[in-house]
Amino acid sequence: MTSWVHGRVQGVGFRWWTRARALELGLIGYARNLNDGRVEVVAEGDRKSCQSLLDLLRSAGTPGTVDTVVERWSDAKGNLAGFAER
Repeated sequence: MTSWVHGRVQGVGFRWWTRARALELGLIGYARNLNDGRVEVVAEGDRKSCQSLLDLLRSAGTPGTVDTVVERWSDAKGNLAGFAER
């Protein structure tokens, strides 16, 4: 799953928070800042865990302010290890 998180999500610990939640769910991937102010989150694992992360990204408990989250589902590429903040 790839998601793009819109809002005030850079400089507030959002990537660290996302990494912690992803690791708790047993996911691999990364969260990285984009030049336009969004955070891109790529997560691989079982669909239920990815959906749980997506629900957390949309929850009121995130650092900063999330306005919207857009996601795209695709097959895992299998070339990731761990969960990184990029």
